[in-house]
Amino acid sequence: MTGVTESASQVGAENVLRVGSPAPSIKVDDWLRGRPFTKFEPGKVYIIEFWATWCGPCIASMPNLVILQSKYRSNGVEVVGIAAHEQASTADEARAGLDAWLTKSLPNPNFPIAFDYSGEMNKLWMDSSFSVGIPSSFVVDRDGRLAFIGHPTHLDNALPKVLNGSWAVSDEAKALDAERITTGRRRKRELSQKRALVEPIFARLEAAMNSKDWAAALLAVEEALAAIPDDVTFRGLHAELLLHKIRDMRAGLAVLRQLVRDAIDKKSVVWMSVAIRQLFDPAKDYSGFPHAERFAMGKDLSEHILAANPPEGSEGAKFLSYGAVAQYYYETGNRDRAIELVEVALKWLDAAPASDVAKRDLVQCSLQALASYRSEKLCYEECCSTPQNTAPEKAQPGSPMEAA
Repeated sequence: MTGVTESASQVGAENVLRVGSPAPSIKVDDWLRGRPFTKFEPGKVYIIEFWATWCGPCIASMPNLVILQSKYRSNGVEVVGIAAHEQASTADEARAGLDAWLTKSLPNPNFPIAFDYSGEMNKLWMDSSFSVGIPSSFVVDRDGRLAFIGHPTHLDNALPKVLNGSWAVSDEAKALDAERITTGRRRKRELSQKRALVEPIFARLEAAMNSKDWAAALLAVEEALAAIPDDVTFRGLHAELLLHKIRDMRAGLAVLRQLVRDAIDKKSVVWMSVAIRQLFDPAKDYSGFPHAERFAMGKDLSEHILAANPPEGSEGAKFLSYGAVAQYYYETGNRDRAIELVEVALKWLDAAPASDVAKRDLVQCSLQALASYRSEKLCYEECCSTPQNTAPEKAQPGSPMEAA
């Protein structure tokens, strides 16, 4: 109990938002959908949801917010979506992208949606409550005080108890509050320490990559991995430099094998995506790779990726991995599967924010692969691609290609 008491004391000293704190102000740039408001009305309960169009779990939680609004509207509940994490170079681009996504994917929400690019809402709500990551939900009670702060998956359990007044005083609410603050404080401290370690390394790495000094880049990456060994970006770049820049197959394959094992053990689509892009990228030269091992790793990764993020699901940024998975299937002779996966990736990209600066390049890459797989010129919106010579290698007797 001592630890909890000390934590509560520290929280009070730091003026951290927690259950029972007065709700912060609503300060946003625009209201893109629904009726704007600037203050909480006494007697109403508000669910304030922080989300973004690029966030798969955020999108997955949207249908439940619609259900909660319909179910509890007669109880005085008002859901409010706050898009305060849109990624774009300017506020106008972010706003346009958000509006385009809403028009296409959520044309008639039953709750208002606000846009904030200034950072004010994040400062007032997210940072002050040690809430790290989105989606994040805040429930404001009938007296204008915070009754719940946490992941929206907890709302089905917490909201009825907020409405009957039993949640804020419950042990469950106190435990979740303490856990969030402790975890958030630790993660922010770790991020600050990581930033201090990595920033000077990044500067050297960027200079080396720009000058194509692969040896210097490799030294910078290995220095970064000594400081943060479980960073997937550096893990992937380590393999990339060894295999595709320096062409040290012996060292590079050892690094890649470990990356593949760790990615599968973690059951992380992001990690597996990083690994498979080292193995099946049409732009890379695989002439020095051991044929059987390349396809064996590709088979293993592809099966795990599709099991974790299936084509029929709506979650997950499918373009991160589906291009490389499609290339694996194409090279094993399964052209129809390859075409299906690229089409799914293009469909996913179609729903992505129009302001995403990388979207055009991603669409172009996907369209180029699809044109090559179909052996025909294709156009998608303003992008067009013609087939390139990416014919599958001839299968060797007993190879994974033949088995596929």
